[in-house]
Amino acid sequence: MSQWATQPAAVFAASPIVPVMVIDHIEDAVPMAQALSEGGIKVFEITLRTDAALEAIRQIAEAMPDAMVGAGTVINASQYDAAVAAGARFVISPGMTPELLAHASQSSAPLIPGCATPSEVMQALSHGYDHLKFFPAEVNGGVKALKAISAPLPQVRFCPTGGIGPDNIKEYLALSCVATIGGSWMLPADVVAARNWPEISRLAAEAVALVS
Repeated sequence: MSQWATQPAAVFAASPIVPVMVIDHIEDAVPMAQALSEGGIKVFEITLRTDAALEAIRQIAEAMPDAMVGAGTVINASQYDAAVAAGARFVISPGMTPELLAHASQSSAPLIPGCATPSEVMQALSHGYDHLKFFPAEVNGGVKALKAISAPLPQVRFCPTGGIGPDNIKEYLALSCVATIGGSWMLPADVVAARNWPEISRLAAEAVALVS
């Protein structure tokens, strides 16, 4: 939508990998983002699954103004508005509702709605959205399904998320309809819990090397 400060294509182009960040403790927010950045990833999807999420978006956006900070797991207009107010430059939802699509189209940050079927892709297109999240990717048939769905809908670009990691990321990025990948394999729960930020940087660098 023309009034969006950032276009979805710019979000997708900013990194071949979008880390899905679940932040339980606010003191982990900036160190986690800095660790990913040192590994070469500068686009962040902070999921609204935790109480710390909105404050995490605010702190990362302030500490790292050159990064592309966004919100994930947004399911309604009030969450969308709260994320944008906190500093999110883009918003990702696991699915879509007509209400959320309409609301975001009149707001300032791009929404990347989730889809799993051709009908959902068509619904998104009817509201003017052509950059979508394919979710959950592997459960919904993975690369083969996405290739089949995109054949009659070549104008759409996807960020597949869900079950993607080092073993299959290249297969997804080989599809012409895929512009970037969402994943959390570079943020293992035990490593995050131990606050082993150098290891997060190493895993991020490993992920970037895999797709470059």
